[in-house]
Amino acid sequence: MTPAELLHELVALPSVSGHEAAIANTVQALLESWGAPVRRQGHNLWAEVGQGAPRLLLNSHLDTVPPCAGWSSDPQVPVWQGERLVGLGANDAKGCVTAMLLAFRQLLQTPPAEGTVVLALTAEEETGGQGLATILDQLGPLDAAIVGEPTGLQVCAAQRGMLLLRVIAHGEGAHVAHAHLGDNAIHKAAKDITKLAQLRFEPHPLLGETRAQVTQVEGGLARNQVPDACTLFVDLRTTPNLDHAELAQSFAAELEGEVKVHSARYHPKATDPTHPIVKAALKAAGKASPVGSATTSDWAFLGDIPAVKVGPGDTHRSHRPDEWISKAELEAGVAFYQAVIPTYLALAAREVVHG
Repeated sequence: MTPAELLHELVALPSVSGHEAAIANTVQALLESWGAPVRRQGHNLWAEVGQGAPRLLLNSHLDTVPPCAGWSSDPQVPVWQGERLVGLGANDAKGCVTAMLLAFRQLLQTPPAEGTVVLALTAEEETGGQGLATILDQLGPLDAAIVGEPTGLQVCAAQRGMLLLRVIAHGEGAHVAHAHLGDNAIHKAAKDITKLAQLRFEPHPLLGETRAQVTQVEGGLARNQVPDACTLFVDLRTTPNLDHAELAQSFAAELEGEVKVHSARYHPKATDPTHPIVKAALKAAGKASPVGSATTSDWAFLGDIPAVKVGPGDTHRSHRPDEWISKAELEAGVAFYQAVIPTYLALAAREVVHG
């Protein structure tokens, strides 16, 4: 089966987040036909090949977002347009899944001389649900990881996290005709919005600076009533040099409104550029230095495991109409994963030997 044929088959299987049964069944059957002992929990699949340390995780996700408006064809029906496959999930991230599967097939045919490779293809990455985080403790010890996302085979050694805050401005209701008897919560919230727009944080060398973004404002019960409450939702795409708890405390001290953490589970990540996984990825990709990634991924749930995010495709095509990936990108992805695995295993084993 060629990379193009496998990709077409996977894209033809609808797998909106939470509904990955069909693609999980297909991928499980495929791996088992290649002789891989597959384990499964929900719609998460994993298998391993090799033995001993170092242990390398390959991970990408089977799910997609729902199709948005603006597609020129049925998003659930993959179509080759010249050298491009257009279809929901072709770029994010079934191109990565395809490339990892074929690299893993090669390992099954010729197991690594040293070390172990664990392939985990997981569910609900797009919604942060029952995916990689729920099976991580079953994968065994891991020395490093490669997270498959469309990066144009740029090696991402850092990625942003996400901190969502809810800021509640409290006021006092009154009839608008007697506004002096009340305390307008929307007016108070507006002052906090101005403060938020002016806040600046220490930049990260690979990711730049973080800006607080007010993404939703909710307040007021009636047009003729002074509002007694107004809620702001504040989204910060954080960098590894910023601590979520400390950020939340600084906002609470700076703003007039009551600050509550709405979500803090997507922590920013960074891996030392001198770590073997970064060195191996750069060598396999033919790149001089790593970059940062503005988007989050399941890397957020890997704890302290050193990782890089890299895969075929382009992040700017994700979650957009007429999502696509080219045959050349896909084949380059297969070649990358086939090259990075033995390179990492050899580098990591050498480090252990030489201390």
